Order: sequence, then structure tokens, then C-alpha cells
Amino acid sequence: MTNFIFIAVMVLGTIALISSVVLYLVSKKFAVEEDPRIGQVQEILPGANCGGCGFPGCSGMADALVRGADRGSIDGLNCPVGGPSVMGQVADLLGMAMANVEPMVAVVRCNGSCEHRPRTAVYDGLRTCAAMHATSAGETGCGYGCLGCGDCVEACQFDAIHINAETGLPEVDEDRCTSCGACVKACPRNIIELRKKGPKGRRVYVQCVNKDKGAVAKKACEVACIGCGKCEKVCAFDAITIAGNLSYIDFNKCKLCTKCVDVCPTQAIINVNFPVKKAKPTEAKPTADTPVVAEITESTNHDKVEVKA
Repeated sequence: MTNFIFIAVMVLGTIALISSVVLYLVSKKFAVEEDPRIGQVQEILPGANCGGCGFPGCSGMADALVRGADRGSIDGLNCPVGGPSVMGQVADLLGMAMANVEPMVAVVRCNGSCEHRPRTAVYDGLRTCAAMHATSAGETGCGYGCLGCGDCVEACQFDAIHINAETGLPEVDEDRCTSCGACVKACPRNIIELRKKGPKGRRVYVQCVNKDKGAVAKKACEVACIGCGKCEKVCAFDAITIAGNLSYIDFNKCKLCTKCVDVCPTQAIINVNFPVKKAKPTEAKPTADTPVVAEITESTNHDKVEVKA
């Protein structure tokens, strides 16, 4: 019995020793050496692993940056969370020039608050936007508008978006928003969009995604875009297009003149962070006590006569 146990231990030990040697040789043979710069870049990145850069986490982004540096350019690669400061450090580490990237911010393209878009049904089910969108048109007459369940709030890692209790709509805190795009991906109706933050935070965009015909859209929400085309006609920069009964403003072409805001009949186009326009002074109408000045012209001189009305 003792000999049997001894032999079994020896056999198992020999197999383990041979296996370890084989594994060691294979690991040496097929070892893939990682560029040390990848680890250095990853240490600079914020470590949010949000996917806003388009890669699966900061490690994927670091690898892409190093590969881009080896090819001679890292243009098009950007960490939205870290912003220009982080990307500048990465560029310095890799010895690359970094193109200036305009900051972006998430915007909610729906203004269908309780005031503008009355409830027409009651949803009784799993209270998430994804579930409601998959099973029904929502609780209002608009099948395109915000569902208000807060999937975008849950997706945001930076506490930059919250549901307004009065309007039932999500609101973005632009100072906290990192433009990672998590809320954009979480919205099943594609209401949230990343747009340029703009100079002094000023932006102009259509706050509606309803593609129904004008009368139908207006019936569901009083501030819906009706596709009338007035904004497109007044834009001198070819920044506005009408497609599927819906107006859209290209933020790369928009010059922030706000003419489209003034002509929109439903106030579906909004301007953010613009100074309030001063009201034009109205001309005072003459009253009974207002003196009227009449001017009598003669060939040689001008005499002014004050006449009491």
C-alpha cells in the first residue's frame, strides 16, 4: 500500500514537472512584449473606462494612442473625460503634436414637458426607458419624445444629468458633463446628442426629434418641430436641413446668428447661454399736453412757432 501511494505521488510529480517545463518554454516562445509606453499612457488617462473614446476602456485607448504614435499621428483619438489637459500630457509623452479638439457637451433634444405634452395614457410596467420604448409608445401622444424614466441618469458616471421633477425631462449640467456619450447610448429614442459646447457655452439646436407631419406633431406637443422650413430659408450658412418633417442644425456650419430661433413658429429651436435681447424702445405717442412744434419756412429765414395742442 505504501509503495502504491509513493508511486502515485512520483508519477503525479513527474507529470507536473514536465507540464511546468513545457508551459515555460511555450510562454517564452510565444511571448508578446508590451510596449512600456502603453502602461505610461494608461497611467495618465483618467481610468473612467467609460468607452467615450470608442475603445473598450482606458487600456484599449492607451494601446490605440501608442499605435497611432508609431504611425505618426494620433489625430482623431480623444479622451472626452480627460479633455485637452490629459491629451496634451499624452501627446508630450509620445512626442506627438495634438490637434485642438473643441469641447463637446450632451444636449437633450426634447422639450416635451408636462406643460407642452399632456399625458394620454398610463404605463404599468418595468419603469425604464428601454422597457417602455420596447413595449409601448409611452404615456403621451408623441412616439418620439423623452420617456423620462432616467436610463440616461443611471448611465452617467459623473452625476452630470438629472430628471427635473417639474418638467419630467433630463437636464445636463454642462460643467460636469465630460461628453463620454454614455447617456447617448442609453437613450432608446436617440434624443440625447453630443454637440459642440460652443464659444462661451452658446449653442443653437432644434429641441425636437418628432418626424410626424406638422399637424400630428403639433397635436402631440405644442412646441414640436412642424417642418415648415422657415428656419432653413432664413439661414445664410446652409446649416439647416429639413428631412422627414424635422429640422436639424449642423453645429459645424452654424454661426450662432439665432435668426432661425426668431422665425420658428413653435419655438422648437432654442439658443443656450445667449444674453437676453433688449426690448426695442417704443415711440411715445403725443398727448394733449405735448407741445407740437410747427416750422414755417420763408424765402429768407426760418421761424419756429410753438403751438399748444
